[in-house]
Amino acid sequence: MKNNVVKEKSFAFALRIVKLSKHLNQEKQEYVLSKQLLRSGTGIGALVREAEYAESTADFVHKMAIGLKEVNETLYWLELLHQANYIDFKGFESINQDCIELLKLLTSIVKSAKSNNQ
Repeated sequence: MKNNVVKEKSFAFALRIVKLSKHLNQEKQEYVLSKQLLRSGTGIGALVREAEYAESTADFVHKMAIGLKEVNETLYWLELLHQANYIDFKGFESINQDCIELLKLLTSIVKSAKSNNQ
């Protein structure tokens, strides 16, 4: 069976987000922003999974495009948490790079799917 890189990376990222959210809740007593991060950060992988069984190319593109929006929102929450000193520089850089990688992957997938559908 062929590896699905975006599926694997989005799941691994979601797992990192879950662990970060747990850390923010337990160690930093930060509940509101961490919940927003949890929702957007895990939503990426959920949308990638939904897109696997899209009803059409347009549906696939739509789900992946929403995934892109979730990536962008996740970047926002990560930056905010870092600037508010809830996440240190090293932790921020690591997870931020993973998020940017997902952004690039999903952007490429959406562009490719759109051009192939025309």
